[in-house]
Amino acid sequence: MKFIDRAEIIVHAGHGGKGCMSFRREKYVPKGGPDGGNGGRGGNVYIKASDKIQTLEDFTYKTQFKAQSGQDGRKRNQSGKDGEDLIIEVPCGTIVWDAETGEPLGDLVNPGDGLLVALGGRGGRGNAAFTTPVNQAPRFSEKGEEGQTKHLILELKILADVAIIGLPNVGKSSLLASLSNAKPKIADYPFTTINPNLGVIQEDDFRITLADIPGLIEGASENKGLGLSFLRHIERSRFILHVLDVSSHSIDNIEEQWITLREEISKYNDQILKKPSLLVANKTDLIDDASFLDQIAKWAEKSKQEICFTSTVTGRGIKELAELLLQKLSKLTPDNRRLYPLRHATKSEFYRDSDIRIEILEEGKYRVISPYLEELVKRYDFGQEEAILRFGKIIARLGVEELLDKMGAKEGDTVCIGDLEFEYEPDVK
Repeated sequence: MKFIDRAEIIVHAGHGGKGCMSFRREKYVPKGGPDGGNGGRGGNVYIKASDKIQTLEDFTYKTQFKAQSGQDGRKRNQSGKDGEDLIIEVPCGTIVWDAETGEPLGDLVNPGDGLLVALGGRGGRGNAAFTTPVNQAPRFSEKGEEGQTKHLILELKILADVAIIGLPNVGKSSLLASLSNAKPKIADYPFTTINPNLGVIQEDDFRITLADIPGLIEGASENKGLGLSFLRHIERSRFILHVLDVSSHSIDNIEEQWITLREEISKYNDQILKKPSLLVANKTDLIDDASFLDQIAKWAEKSKQEICFTSTVTGRGIKELAELLLQKLSKLTPDNRRLYPLRHATKSEFYRDSDIRIEILEEGKYRVISPYLEELVKRYDFGQEEAILRFGKIIARLGVEELLDKMGAKEGDTVCIGDLEFEYEPDVK
């Protein structure tokens, strides 16, 4: 299975069903009233966290998702069936972003966390819904509302208690394998680990998860090397293990590794450096001079850092490090690892008294800009004569004619509202 931690998808909520225009027709009922039913609501789109999925790989093959549309209304006052909601499952730890605005919509941390990302369209009303004492036989019904469409970015930040970080080839994967039951790919060359590996340390009922994060290089905060794909996975961790390769027999080299790690993390998110941490001096089996280990200990003390000495070859310090991690993690207060609150999709409501603007497109052609009227254009079926009359009365009542007159519109000019174009005829009553 390929580890993918970023994907882009487009989701379409279902359209609302059309309202029905129908009149009761039965034997011995010569003047049956309107009985057109309402259309069904379009299906919503939800994104839901699941602990059965570990990667966003599936979204590299399928990027378009569409919920079911509502059914049209029927005669005899039968409403159309609502469209089924669409639930898209993602790994726990997935952050959902609005690709158009760049804003986070929510962070799905726990299994079952759900985020409503696109609302289905409302069903159109049938002609029975427009019956009034004045108009007892309306020949008017609405089209269904369009469902919302959203362009989303999915970003996975793994959920691990401990992040094992270090430069390439310092022995992080071997350390993870020694500490836990993980079986990562291990070889003696940089960037063996190109995907995070997960392991577990468990004592009785207490369990902690560890993540071996791909090797960090200078410039990672600028997306060099494995760059941001590495750094984003540290953010959720409660504890950081900084693994240093001490086989160089050089304090300067060890300090340089430590400085590079801190600088790149700080450039990306300096809050990560405030997390509890521990230095791990690894590959001690390659050190023949025991006094050099004493020098490392003094350097760590001077740097005010706690340090452990390990070797995955000889097993030195592995058991002690595991016990120390269990001890430290048991004392940490469980934190809320949700980085962003859940912001469910909402529907914009347009009011009649909202601002109306007139824009001159060219000589003799004008566009009326009004979210409310544009929404009505989408809902009205202008194949119905009563829809034309209703719409004409609405634009007259809202003062659109006066605004057009001020802009110099004359009878016979073209007026556009949304996708509707019509010939201007003033004084529609």
